[in-house]
Parts: sequence; structure tokens; C-alpha cells
Amino acid sequence: MIKRILILLALIATSVYLVLAVTIFNAKPLDRNCKGIELEIMDKVDYNFVTQHDIETTLKNKKLLPTGVKQKDIDIRKLETVLEDNPFIKDAECYMTKGGKVKIDIYQRIPLMRVMSSNGDNYYIDNEGKVMKANGKAVRVAVATGYIDRKFASEKLYQLACFLNSDKFWNSQIEQVNVTREQEIELVPRVGNHILFIGKPEMFETKFKKLKAFYTEGLNNVGWNKYKRISVEFNNQIICTKKE
Repeated sequence: MIKRILILLALIATSVYLVLAVTIFNAKPLDRNCKGIELEIMDKVDYNFVTQHDIETTLKNKKLLPTGVKQKDIDIRKLETVLEDNPFIKDAECYMTKGGKVKIDIYQRIPLMRVMSSNGDNYYIDNEGKVMKANGKAVRVAVATGYIDRKFASEKLYQLACFLNSDKFWNSQIEQVNVTREQEIELVPRVGNHILFIGKPEMFETKFKKLKAFYTEGLNNVGWNKYKRISVEFNNQIICTKKE
């Protein structure tokens, strides 16, 4: 009799266990809590404008950090929208993983030049020629000043910025670009107490090739501070103005 009771109790316990197990393992994924964030910055090998700390801080401030939240209550599209408000984020793609985490893929915007125009504008030109906000962290790029509207910045200055960033020497040498009323370009180098004048924003490769040759064959011999102005505005000549 006792043996039968024990067997019956064992069967009941087994049945209860099986029911609970089936219930737990067959629970809808959306009813489970999110286990955290899995972040991947797609171009972090070359640039580090966005970090894991930035992402977590942004989501915490907006009360959108998904860790511990039921998956059904996580608004994936809202996460993307909030993250893309960051001026250094071009695109954010968010989705739930099978492991119960929110996967976030970040594509960064790459600032090439900062514009601080005489009209009060203050922004970056990115690697697609688009305007991006200058708020947040500072980036060490050449600064463009003077008479600059957004059309000129997105077209002419973008072309100049692309050229400078493609050339290691000039990228490190030019720290400021000034645009005159006539929309001509003056450059302020890091080394040497002179102004480089290239005139209209065109034929960059030809003009900078002449400048580099003059740097190598001329300034290295006479000294980097002999002239106050070096112009390559015209095709066939370099015009230098000596200091008084």
C-alpha cells in the first residue's frame, strides 16, 4: 500500500515537472526579458567617434536601455531613431537576437572639415558632403572660416576636404582654410609663418603638387619663414611675397 502511494506521488511529481518544463521552454520569446546589448561599430578599426559608453548613456538618458525589459515592450524603431540623433551616427540598425539581446549595428559619420562661417554657422562637413552638427566631442580636422554658405561648403569645401584627407602630408600640414568674399581660398599651414593662396577652389591636385615642389626645392633652402604669402593661383607660376 505504502509502495503504491510512493509510486503515485512520484508520478504526480513527474507530471508536475513535465508541465512546468513544457510551460517554461515553450514560453513566447517576447515574454522573456532582454539580456542586454550586443554592439558592433562597423568601421571602428579606422574611426572611434562612437563608443559603447556613448550608446548606453544615450539610451539610459532616454529611459530606453533594453536590459531587463520584456522583449515585447522594446520599441526597436525608437531605439534606432534616438541613436541616429547622434551627429556621429549615420545609421543604426537594431534587432533582437535568438539569445535574447538587442543587437545594435552602428555606421559612423566621418567629419572631414569643420566650418565656422562668418554668418554664424558652425558644423562639420562629413565624408558624403553632408552637414553634420558640431555639438558633442571635438574632432581634430582643418577648420574653414570666412564667407561660407552651405552650398559652397557641401560642394567646393567638400572637394577640398576630400583632397586634403587623401594626402598624408597636406592633411597634417593644413590647419585652417579661409574663404574670402570672392570665394577664393587661403590656407594656414601648421609649419611656417605664411599664407598659402590657391585662388578659386579648383584644380587642387595641380596646385598642391606645385606647392609641394616649392616646399621641397624652395623653402627647404631659403627658410620656411622668409615669405608671408605664397600664391599658386595661376597655372604657370608661383608668386611669393617677402616679409618686410
